[in-house]
Amino acid sequence: MQAKIEQKRSNLRQRLLGIASDLPMHKLQLVVTTTAASLPALAVVALVLLLLATARRPCSFLDAYRSGVSLPSPSGPSRPRAAAVRAPSGCDIFRPGEWVPDDDAPYYTNLTCPFIQEHQNCMKYGRPDRGFLRWRWRPDGCDLPRFDAAAFFDAVRNSSLAFVGDSLARNHMQSLMCLLSKVAYPKDISTTTNPEFRTMRYEPYNFTMAIFWSPFLVRGHQPDPRRHMWDIYLDQPDAAWRDAVSGFDRVVLSAATWFTRPAVFYAGGRVVGCHYCLVPGVPDLTLRYSLRMAFRSALRVLTAGGPGRFSGTVILRTLSPTSHFEGGEWDRGGDCRRTRPFAPNETRMAGLDLDLHKLQVEEFARAKAEAEASGGGTRLVLMDTTAAMVLRPDGHPSRYGHWPHENVTLYHDCVHWCLPGPIDAWNDMLLQMLLRDPS
Repeated sequence: MQAKIEQKRSNLRQRLLGIASDLPMHKLQLVVTTTAASLPALAVVALVLLLLATARRPCSFLDAYRSGVSLPSPSGPSRPRAAAVRAPSGCDIFRPGEWVPDDDAPYYTNLTCPFIQEHQNCMKYGRPDRGFLRWRWRPDGCDLPRFDAAAFFDAVRNSSLAFVGDSLARNHMQSLMCLLSKVAYPKDISTTTNPEFRTMRYEPYNFTMAIFWSPFLVRGHQPDPRRHMWDIYLDQPDAAWRDAVSGFDRVVLSAATWFTRPAVFYAGGRVVGCHYCLVPGVPDLTLRYSLRMAFRSALRVLTAGGPGRFSGTVILRTLSPTSHFEGGEWDRGGDCRRTRPFAPNETRMAGLDLDLHKLQVEEFARAKAEAEASGGGTRLVLMDTTAAMVLRPDGHPSRYGHWPHENVTLYHDCVHWCLPGPIDAWNDMLLQMLLRDPS
């Protein structure tokens, strides 16, 4: 009997060494040594498989965001199709509503999600309150179902999704990856080391997701950084994304914050105006003009159709509020220290937020009418998140996106959103939009 046991152990050692044959030498030595020490067979198997998984996982730009988080195991075979919970057919998820308590939130933390960028990692940097995490968006008259990662993968199986915009577009994508991490994590297949342009692939679902940094959506150039003045070419969609998105099935388009910078506007190869440039003879058309024309150019190139052009679904996400600084502007002591949402009767969309939201909705309507009149194959849908987010001044990092002694440009960050945080509701909304997508 003892001889048979020894023979089985010997066979097991040989199989394990075969599995481990492509491990680095120092890890192979560890396997041989621990095996020779006659660890229980199951423990040896677990150890080898762990080493194998670790050795084979490629380095990723996400390593910079992990903050000590352990990644979940790589995804196995795709799961059975999930039964998605849908909002009622008559429910307008973007209509006015309120934030209601959610005792089940948050659905991830900075200890469970490895994709949180440092300046949105409010828990890591000591934000003392947690109440801002425990709310969910409820439109008037109906409920918005919570995000379901399995149902999302079912909706996007065999497709691709691109985010085009500024750092809030990246904030949105990272929120989505955190919510999806309950089921799977992606493989970084980016062809550049630039963290502003990443391509992530969820292989079991044949789903690809990418981010393209383009804060103006059109070509922008800063001739002299010391002057803080930009040149914006309003009739030239940014080459950083223009052709790259042609093979994607869906594009989430967004922008607003960067248009507040002083800029000179160009169209047709000549100066047509500016925003706060103070140049004699150049009319100040304001940022409202530049944002409108940039969206018009971006939407036109996406709906133009033709060989090699984009022909999927454009999702225009309206602006994230610019109005949450209190007590001053962003560079003059403004901050956002609230710890709970506004009630609907406490505030409303106004000022610059209202103006920019109005023109984004108008340009969306114009582009949709033009696309339908031309008979092209591009579909346009509006993701109107602004009204909900105006009520969430409590969801920003403020001073909790860095250590107190650090010298950072945006010391009190009332632009981006904590992860986890209110921005996760954007993906509750996105899932319901996908479930309603006839394509």
